[in-house]
Amino acid sequence: MLHLTFSYRYLKNKEKLFSAAFLLALSFPSVFAQAQVKKIDITSDFIEFDASLGSGAKRLLGNVVFLHEDVYMTCDSAYYFSDENLVDAYSNVHLWQGDTLDLYGDFLKYEGENKIAKVRKNVLLIDKETRLTTDYIDHNFGDDIAYYLGGGKIVNGENNLESMIGYYYTKEKLLFFKDSVKVTNPDYTIYSDTLKYNTQTEISYFLGPTDIISEENYIYCENGWYDTQRDISQFNKNAWLESKGSVLKGDSIYYERETGMGKAFVNVELIDTVKDVVLRGNYALYYEKSEYAMITDRALMIQIDKGDSLFIHADTLFSMTDTVPDKRLIKAFYKVKFYRDDIQGKCDSMVYSEIDSAFRFFGEPVIWSDENQMTSEFIELYIKNKQLHRIEMINSAFIISQEDTVKFNQIKGRNMTGYIKNNEIQNIKVDGNSQSIYYGKEGEEIIGVNKTLSSNLIIRFVKNEIDQIIYLTNPNGTYYPIAKFPETESRFPNFVWYEDYRPQNKSEVFIWKK
Repeated sequence: MLHLTFSYRYLKNKEKLFSAAFLLALSFPSVFAQAQVKKIDITSDFIEFDASLGSGAKRLLGNVVFLHEDVYMTCDSAYYFSDENLVDAYSNVHLWQGDTLDLYGDFLKYEGENKIAKVRKNVLLIDKETRLTTDYIDHNFGDDIAYYLGGGKIVNGENNLESMIGYYYTKEKLLFFKDSVKVTNPDYTIYSDTLKYNTQTEISYFLGPTDIISEENYIYCENGWYDTQRDISQFNKNAWLESKGSVLKGDSIYYERETGMGKAFVNVELIDTVKDVVLRGNYALYYEKSEYAMITDRALMIQIDKGDSLFIHADTLFSMTDTVPDKRLIKAFYKVKFYRDDIQGKCDSMVYSEIDSAFRFFGEPVIWSDENQMTSEFIELYIKNKQLHRIEMINSAFIISQEDTVKFNQIKGRNMTGYIKNNEIQNIKVDGNSQSIYYGKEGEEIIGVNKTLSSNLIIRFVKNEIDQIIYLTNPNGTYYPIAKFPETESRFPNFVWYEDYRPQNKSEVFIWKK
């Protein structure tokens, strides 16, 4: 057994190791020659050659140092296999490259031919602001890649990142996590299937199902990114954001956490889970703190009712807090159309207030209920327990129902109030300047026409059809046999039949005129 003992003092800092390598090259020319072919340079307090360990095997004890190209290592003891260009290092293992990356552990197997360091137990990798801890890591110094497969944790600033599998591209400062990924921050926690993280920009990239949970909201996506420095993010693929009982969905969502502003694109839905109201479109702007939202591009409001939901389309929809807390105000602008099985309508603009559960229609509003077309300068429709309750027609109120292709029952007045029960009109009260043209029938045959003037009247309905007209004040009318009714008297001034605008189903709210 041959023992060689070196008198070199243990070098404690990285600068002195350069001198050690230089001395080794001067003292042992053959070793320097090996370095030219990527052989590992070694030094220690004690070196023991033992043929039983293998050809060219050496045991190194005390202040072990090795240099391989730009990779340095120290440890308490090691085995060096010169023929294979391998080192097995034990206890207080420390590797470093340059002045930024340090790698620590209890055991190391270093492969000189490919510059791969396999470090095990109590592993710590430090790269500037990044600290990685695990019990298993392989570091390829040639390709600048480190990875672990049995679970690891990384601390970078305020962000703590954990996963079962992790890759660290040290040159690009890029981390790649897979399987049970968790990112903890003082403001939120991220759970993801697959995640990339840039330690310099502090941007996280989501590459699989991801949940982001905070006190303010909950976010889900399957692709996207989060800039943790600026608190801005982009969520794609089945993205949704839940906050204060509202859910914002879209093919993609852009979100600024500090301002609470979100933008959603394509297949957008803003859902009020408490009020059962859904706003849809292809573009939405949402402010989380004020609960203000704007939706456009095939904008659609749905008031959900298991029996009969209401669908409202407009060029643009706005949702905001009303004057009473927890009450919403929804505004619809330009080319408004709505559909429900029992009632349909159109107008230029609309406002819905949760305070009194009233829809207010502006700009040549028209409402249809079964055979009846109702118009006026301004219409209010009240909902109670998700059912139609009352309709107010203000200024130039006009009701028309069709008897055949050319004959129409007509009732005009200054204002009208209609009362609805079980989603069917029961009666309508007409106040001021009441006029009516009403066709009388025997069975299915029209036999005559009543044309009457009265200050006020009441219309009674059966199954949403006019059944009886009661003239209350100073009626003045004429009855015409159908054959003698002048055609010039058959239409009141301002008569317009809007049937071409009427939606026959919920899809037709997007068609302005047939």
